Amino acid sequence: MNDLEIKLAETDARIKVAAQEKIKMELLGDHLNQMRNEPNFNGGGVERSNGVEILRVKLLLDKSAKQADQAIIVLQQNQEIQKKVDKLEESLEKANVYKESSEKMQQYNELMQQKIKLMEDRLQRSDEEIHSYVKLYQDSVEEFQDTLNTLKEESKRRALDEPVDDMPWEFWSRLLLIIDGWLLEKKISIDDAKVLREMVWKRDRRIHDSYMTCKEKNANEAVATFLRLISSQTSSALHVVHIAAEMAPVAKVGGLGDVVTGLGKALQKKGHLVEIVLPKYDCMEYDRVRDLRFSYCRSLDVVVESYFDGRLFKNKIWVGTVEGLPVYFIEPLHPDKLFWRGQFYGERDDFKRFSFFSRAALEFLLQAGKKPDIIHCHDWQTAFVAPLYWDLYAPKGLNSARICFTCHNFEYQGTAPASELASCGLDVNQLNRPDRMQDNSAHDRINPVKGAVVFSNIVTTVSPTYAQEVRTAEGGRGLHSTLNFHSKKFIGILNGIDADAWNPATDAYLKVQYSANDLEGKAENKEAIRRSLGLSSADARRPLVGCITRLVPQKGVHLIRHAIYRTLELGGQFVLLGSSPVHHIQKEFEGIANHFENHNHIRLILNHVDLHR
Repeated sequence: MNDLEIKLAETDARIKVAAQEKIKMELLGDHLNQMRNEPNFNGGGVERSNGVEILRVKLLLDKSAKQADQAIIVLQQNQEIQKKVDKLEESLEKANVYKESSEKMQQYNELMQQKIKLMEDRLQRSDEEIHSYVKLYQDSVEEFQDTLNTLKEESKRRALDEPVDDMPWEFWSRLLLIIDGWLLEKKISIDDAKVLREMVWKRDRRIHDSYMTCKEKNANEAVATFLRLISSQTSSALHVVHIAAEMAPVAKVGGLGDVVTGLGKALQKKGHLVEIVLPKYDCMEYDRVRDLRFSYCRSLDVVVESYFDGRLFKNKIWVGTVEGLPVYFIEPLHPDKLFWRGQFYGERDDFKRFSFFSRAALEFLLQAGKKPDIIHCHDWQTAFVAPLYWDLYAPKGLNSARICFTCHNFEYQGTAPASELASCGLDVNQLNRPDRMQDNSAHDRINPVKGAVVFSNIVTTVSPTYAQEVRTAEGGRGLHSTLNFHSKKFIGILNGIDADAWNPATDAYLKVQYSANDLEGKAENKEAIRRSLGLSSADARRPLVGCITRLVPQKGVHLIRHAIYRTLELGGQFVLLGSSPVHHIQKEFEGIANHFENHNHIRLILNHVDLHR
């Protein structure tokens, strides 16, 4: 294209020269015609010579005109060619633009092809993933359906197996007493009673529902309903029977009563069956026993015969619930009215009273067909249980239990002449020995606490510190050698409190509840105590000292007496709640109480009142 453009330019230049020459020739032609018309032009010789020249010039002019015409034609052609060249250049430019566009398009197409390939790969992978997810979803749906079906089956089973938590412990205790009554009536076997008790321990819904449906039925129909529930079952729960002389709040003298109740409730909450066996005192707080009755069932009065002093004595078995615990109260039908004395302890024949009770309690367990895992006896009053169990009752079939003995105070050991041990049926000759029940300080006396230490599987006391103290000559009160000999089974467990009963944040007996985070209520309670006891409230900031204790030498009676007078001297107030089994101590404090009877700052309460006040 560049060479063509150069040649066209050269041609244009030649054409322009030719055009200029043609114009000159036309001017010359016009000038020649003018010369012809002039007069001088027609002279003789001159005319001939000029004519020749004119002719020659004319020929040249014609030739030049022809050449000019040809040049014009060529120019026109050249112009047409130029137009074509221009069009060609325009087409070439378009072609170049199109070429560039085509290259970009090709690149774009290649890029799009790559993207399409990537999308196809991704789509394929997505299809595979979707297929995998669909497969997982289908598997999950199947698994969910299987799980749902399993849960439905489990839910049906749980409806029967889950414990009933919305019934009070009194309900379950009452149910246990009914089962025991049927056993004593011989309406069910010992094995049936054991299985039914286990269902009660677990708070089994089936036995709950059965009881609710047959409340209005007669005893035989109810027994038949319960027996239909029986199937082979195992239980990890323990059956614990406490045989004790005290239980708060119905028969409480000291800390023993609190421990029996508090420990029983704690074990019950953990799913264990806990039962209490107590003497039926005439002075206990009957209004704190729920559903107290003389029989298990309306149709039967339960009487158990037990041996003592060479004969059998009948015992009425009363049943009821205390603080949600099932309690059996033994009332000996003995002419000495062993537990109708107006007080719990302090009688001349306490050794006889409680050795009788210990044997009657074991006889009741045997005749009731009970198979406890643990029999827990407390202090010297029921220490007889340990040798009685192993020597007399295990051979008779009451052999499922292990014996736990807790001594809450080694100050009291209940020693008596060895001969008195024979009354409850134990062999004095076999037991009045240094390695058994013979007192370490007097060889003609029997020591019940020592016997319990020797015959029990485990022995506990109220704290690890006290356990160390009583293993010394000073603290052991004559039993240190025995405790050291049996040290492997002797441990101290720190006493606790019943956090439900003694919680100031929830205690309904307090005028105003309070807690460690909010102590404002203490001032109002202090004022309420003052008003209740008739103490002066003139000075709200006057300190008020409270003392709740048994008034015995071990508690430091002389220190308590001194504290009363010293508090008064220092401008404080003093309230004492307690009593003493020691006659002269009780009389001494009664004298102090009478002395301060109407005093504004001292008050002594020596008879039992509710400690929550």
